[in-house]
Amino acid sequence: MDKVILTVAPTGAWPMKHDTPYIPLQPEEIADEIYACYLAGASIAHIHVRDDHDQASMDYEKFEQTVKLVRERCDIGLNLTTSGGLGLDDEVRMKPFMQLRPELASFDCGSMNWAHSTTFINSPPFLEKLGQKMKESEVKPEIEVFDAGMFYNAEYYLKKGVLESPPHFQFVLGAPGGMAATVENLVYLKNLLPKEATWSAFGIGRMHLPILYATLALGGHIRVGMEDNIFYSRGVLAKSNVEFVERAKRIVSELGKEIATPEEARILLGLKKQSQKQVM
Repeated sequence: MDKVILTVAPTGAWPMKHDTPYIPLQPEEIADEIYACYLAGASIAHIHVRDDHDQASMDYEKFEQTVKLVRERCDIGLNLTTSGGLGLDDEVRMKPFMQLRPELASFDCGSMNWAHSTTFINSPPFLEKLGQKMKESEVKPEIEVFDAGMFYNAEYYLKKGVLESPPHFQFVLGAPGGMAATVENLVYLKNLLPKEATWSAFGIGRMHLPILYATLALGGHIRVGMEDNIFYSRGVLAKSNVEFVERAKRIVSELGKEIATPEEARILLGLKKQSQKQVM
């Protein structure tokens, strides 16, 4: 595959300003960062938001403001999280994509022990409801797989019709409580994929670059950003998500490939470009 979809995840749910002063946390700075990454070549932005105290949140107004600011400036593909906090009501988790209609939203395909300290719950009734609401909203699920069991959950929901084919998978490696970020684990997961699937992968923390290189070698798409890794190199904080985008673009180019434009990414994933207006 000559075109590589580059997703940037600029914020996430955990880094704070005391971890790195460069993390964008409020709508204006998140939108500014996404726009800068778009200019640098990113295809899609995966969006988390924070509350007024910079804590992980699914605050609809924060999503609405961030999406509005991004859409006013560029046509980068949008992917909204459904997991910006723990213990939230189903409707709170689903409202942003149902109302704002991004091209993609996360479908975390199972529950897990999270960071060896709590549980990240994605119950079967929630996942069935989530899949149905995504179909109704014409939003494509990004099937996030933190361990192999989640892949088999996805296989079940594809057979049942909760998820539609062709699916798009995101392999998340290195989350405490999930599969380790090793090339062996990545190859194992990639070999489970149905032929019609598209896929992306990333490694959290220090395994970010090895997983990025291996993903490209295996023909996958890639994700970078401070949600997953705040260090550009050992002990050196990245000063912007743009640094990760520019490095990924250089690596992709040296492999004889190109970063997909937002429109090319939509074609590769079979996405419908969503309205610039909020759908009520």
